[in-house]
Amino acid sequence: MHRSTSLVTELLEQLPHLRTQIYFKSSLTALSHAMEDQVLATTDSPLVIASFQQERFYRQEAHRYRRLGKRSDHIYIFSALDTSFQENENTCTTINFDPEDALATEWHLTVIGKTFTSCLVCRECSPSETQKGLDSARRFEGIWTFDDQVTKRVASLLLDKILDYRSELEPQIQAAREIYLQESLDTERNSQRVNPDAFVERLVTHLQAGQYRVMRAYQSLAKKEEKERLLRCLTNAIRQSLDLQEILGITVQEVGETLGACRCLVYRCRDCANSTTIEHEFLRSEVTSLENQTWSITNNPLLQNVREQGKPLYIKDTTSDDSIKNSSFLSSLVRDYQIRSWLLIPLLYQGEVIGMIELHHCCEEEQGWHEDDIKLVEAIAPQIGLALTQAEAYTNLEALNEQLEALEQARSNLVAITGHELRTPLSTIQVCLESLVSEPDMSEELRQVMLSTAMNDAERMRRLVQDFLTLSRLESGRIEWNPEPMSVEECIELSLSNIRGRNTEKPVPTIENRTSNDLPLAYVDGEWLVEVLAKLLDNSCKFTDDNGTIVLSAEAENDQTLKVTISDTGRGIEPSRLETVFDRFYQEEGALQRTTGGTGLGLAICRQIVQRWGGEIWAESTGKNNGTQFHFTLPIAKEARVMSVHR
Repeated sequence: MHRSTSLVTELLEQLPHLRTQIYFKSSLTALSHAMEDQVLATTDSPLVIASFQQERFYRQEAHRYRRLGKRSDHIYIFSALDTSFQENENTCTTINFDPEDALATEWHLTVIGKTFTSCLVCRECSPSETQKGLDSARRFEGIWTFDDQVTKRVASLLLDKILDYRSELEPQIQAAREIYLQESLDTERNSQRVNPDAFVERLVTHLQAGQYRVMRAYQSLAKKEEKERLLRCLTNAIRQSLDLQEILGITVQEVGETLGACRCLVYRCRDCANSTTIEHEFLRSEVTSLENQTWSITNNPLLQNVREQGKPLYIKDTTSDDSIKNSSFLSSLVRDYQIRSWLLIPLLYQGEVIGMIELHHCCEEEQGWHEDDIKLVEAIAPQIGLALTQAEAYTNLEALNEQLEALEQARSNLVAITGHELRTPLSTIQVCLESLVSEPDMSEELRQVMLSTAMNDAERMRRLVQDFLTLSRLESGRIEWNPEPMSVEECIELSLSNIRGRNTEKPVPTIENRTSNDLPLAYVDGEWLVEVLAKLLDNSCKFTDDNGTIVLSAEAENDQTLKVTISDTGRGIEPSRLETVFDRFYQEEGALQRTTGGTGLGLAICRQIVQRWGGEIWAESTGKNNGTQFHFTLPIAKEARVMSVHR
């Protein structure tokens, strides 16, 4: 039968005036040896009851108790089930206790003799992080005393525990009580008792002080080791990857776990930024997440302070800090996200703050960070700042490489298109002109055909050059916009006239205008709207047979935007290419194999124009020979919105 209540607790319940003290294991070992040596130095036949937790019995201790067993018939040793005392069974009485018994976490030694009485009753405290791995730093809470009454009370409790496990020892235990615990023998014993020397007290004090020094040294070493481990971890992450997201993810995890924070954040906040988005976060359980939230920098006095000073800022208790009380923004953050302690460490590169590490404690009980913790984060901050800069430089380099690849592709396309679209009409024009010059007797009808062909190809070249110039001006932002309230119906009619004027000599598909007459006014540059409509209609005409149909419609999506749709029954587009058709120089059949003319710039120009007024443009098609629908949106003029509301 095991007991869950500690012997220390039982003793304090019976003798509440006693006060416990903290002992290290090394101190308990020294005290136990001193008590045992005191017995061996006398001629007493004492009662000795010992319990040394679940540890293997040390060889020197086993030797001591064999010697003690020769002095007395009442030597009792509590031991765990896995501890062997076969060599001591002839001289000592062993009691194997249950592993669940409170004795498994206790250290006891009780000695009652004629000239020496002492007891040591302790229970082990939960180890802290710094004590793990250092056996001598284990802490025990308990009582060490020479008081005869306390010692006898402890002995009585331990004898009861012996009977709980080995009831067959009842006669032997009763004899021990009569010999050592009888009150009538106190007078005789007191006359012979040796008072403990003050040297013993000083010895214990010295041992305790020495152990504290060892612990402080160990804590210092542990901090240095943790700092080196963090630096190694971050350095390895930087060496193995230049992925900014991966580096920041490792940073929040390692720093948050090492410093025991409830929440750890790492984010970028350069001087030019007014806000930042929390992308990387470490959280303890039951703590509100801040991930993907956008924080204001200009409204945050703490961030402003750290950016200006370039030094860490630590608020141990946010509930009593004046800077937080005086800021509604900070007060709301503290309230909404239960921030009790707040530590901000800037990430610097060449003296500039480029990012921030934030640590939060969110527990009700007061917690914080020591100066060593802050110095630890300060030590790794330069490494993280360097990683941020390197990763951003690498990201920018990758973006530049992608741009260079795109430019190279554009150059290749430009060469191919120029070779086809410019050389072909130039050759035709040259042939026509040479024929006119070399054949003065050419008939008037044939001369007219030659001139008409040369004019058409010249117009084709003009449009090609014009598209190049238009797209270049749009992409460089050199277009002067003149937006005003415009009638969409009028712009559609102008674009239809433009298309019909260009195609007077060849048939075009049937174009149906299904636009209603009560559309609100759009706030756009009318000239460019006509350009978009004309190019989309021209594109549909190009890929739709003469007997096909093109439908043009417009409708109000909401009180903010209009949607214009141009549908055709033509060739259609593969769904996988619906996005790429708006790229520069896109040619579905290739620059040199296509059966229709054009530069591949028309849809790219349309996208640039639509995006300039804040609209969207997209294409829909279910595949080859299923037709295509092009849609784009227009902003509604404010006056039209007001009229719509009044209606």
